[in-house]
Amino acid sequence: MNLRNIAIIAHVDHGKTTLVDAMFRQSGIFRANQKVAERAMDSNDLERERGITILAKCTSIDWHEHRINIVDTPGHADFGGEVERILSMVDGVLLLVDAAEGPMPQTKFVTMKALRLGLKPIVVINKVDRPDARVEEVHEEVFDLFVALEASHEQLDFPLLYASGRDGWASENSGATGGDLAPLFERIVDHVPPPVANPDGAFRMLATTLEYDPFLGRVLTGRIESGRVLHNQVIKALDREGAEIETTRVMKLLAFHGLQRTGLASADAGDIVAIAGFQKATVADTLCAPEVTEPLEADPIDPPTLTMTFSINDSPLGGREGTKVTSRQIRERLLRESEGNVAIRISETDDKDSFEVAGRGELQLGVLIETMRREGYELSISRPRVVYRNDEETGALLEPIEEVVVDVDEAFSGTVVDSISQRKGELVEMKPSGGAKVRMSFLAPSRGLIGYHGDFLTETRGTGVMYRIFHGYGPHRGAVPGRRNGVMIANGRGTSVPYALWYLEERGPLFIDSGVDVYEGMIIGEHSRGNDLIVNPLKTKQLTNIRAAGKDEAVRLTPPRKMSLEQAIAYIDDDELVEVTPKNIRLRKKLLDPNARKRAERAAKGD
Repeated sequence: MNLRNIAIIAHVDHGKTTLVDAMFRQSGIFRANQKVAERAMDSNDLERERGITILAKCTSIDWHEHRINIVDTPGHADFGGEVERILSMVDGVLLLVDAAEGPMPQTKFVTMKALRLGLKPIVVINKVDRPDARVEEVHEEVFDLFVALEASHEQLDFPLLYASGRDGWASENSGATGGDLAPLFERIVDHVPPPVANPDGAFRMLATTLEYDPFLGRVLTGRIESGRVLHNQVIKALDREGAEIETTRVMKLLAFHGLQRTGLASADAGDIVAIAGFQKATVADTLCAPEVTEPLEADPIDPPTLTMTFSINDSPLGGREGTKVTSRQIRERLLRESEGNVAIRISETDDKDSFEVAGRGELQLGVLIETMRREGYELSISRPRVVYRNDEETGALLEPIEEVVVDVDEAFSGTVVDSISQRKGELVEMKPSGGAKVRMSFLAPSRGLIGYHGDFLTETRGTGVMYRIFHGYGPHRGAVPGRRNGVMIANGRGTSVPYALWYLEERGPLFIDSGVDVYEGMIIGEHSRGNDLIVNPLKTKQLTNIRAAGKDEAVRLTPPRKMSLEQAIAYIDDDELVEVTPKNIRLRKKLLDPNARKRAERAAKGD
């Protein structure tokens, strides 16, 4: 069977999964009357809510003696460490664009990677039946985007299709109003070259993605570069330097067909398959026949740049909402995560109730915490810290540096440059990117960027787009300004009272509303000054013979400042924690007792 391997790139709500559903139906993967969940490819709840693809997924369809493998790509830079590796499995890309919104900045990251790898895109303008569709302008915007991303002449001469994924048709004619997806299938078959592979050589495959299956263990997915692999065959894994990691049997050989993974007796060069049976092999390793000694060339796995401490929730409100609260349960869950997520590293601390979790960014670690929270775990999370190194020759302290690429309106460029400069970032390049926008590249330390994304959106009024990619380790750049304000800390346990909060509002913005359970050491607001302030949110109006105490309903409170999980993690200081439960996110001091905090502060000054 002739093979075609393509990746699909699309912004959220541009109709990618709806179009893929229609491709499934018209290629015969689903029966005409079969009930299938909408947006079948976004199977993860967090992906549906946040509108991001977190996990790279593979599927395939058959069309007129052709097998078309489709890979869904993560678009966010925190999950983009695998993007280049994933794109190396395919020979073409399908860029899906909304006929009204046009190409969105969030798709630029993956499109840029695909163009740099020399892949020739097929552009599909979707939802052309929308009343506000502006097909010709969107076509020009896509062309301008490719020019700004420095596409070659061949890449600029891209095939263009007009489609309605919801109604299941595509056409090369901009005035079409119906039909089927045959033009799309034909264009993929004609425009995307078959994979370049050696069917006669010894079996070799580069592991591109890793997942953990409770029944199969480690499952490694990749494209077979040469030869044939058989179920139950003995194969080995080589690392990037060619050292042998382990030898095993192929316990399960799986291919992707629609939404199902089906077992195979054998697979040939060029196909994308998953192999189960290895205990140690991971992404970027070469899976091969026993006689092979040379590994396939592979990009190294980006190292973790941030680390957080995950510990049990020992607050006075701990154990009320979660079903998994012990350190043993947390440890087992984190080790299971590290089995299937190459970007995360877990290490135990001297304190058996806490664990160091290292990853590539706040969003990635935030997704892990949110996933665990929904599974019923209760956790205490520390402020993110960067992973330092020492120079092998000089012994100088090195810190992770990231390449930061921002697209902003010209009016906001000065503000962004100033803000990143204060965080020890240096401007490397600045050029217009079309549409009165400017693209700027910076090299900035990872620790300076912790919590910056929210400020960046405020500075650009929500219109700016920022990508962060690990650049390398560089000399330590000195102190970065931290949080300027102190916090308001509750002095006792109970339920917050409107009367008390009304008086506290003049001290700074509050994080809680009335009627909320609080405890000693819990952070309930931000102090307008630089020092921490212990306050009483439980104080009620005193009864006297002149004034009644029952007038609390007349108090009008300013709505509290509610933080998302990522905002809370970025906000806290080194002596603070985020308490995460299935129903609440609270901020607290590490040491709840004010006397213990004073002793720790004196000890730190004494050092």
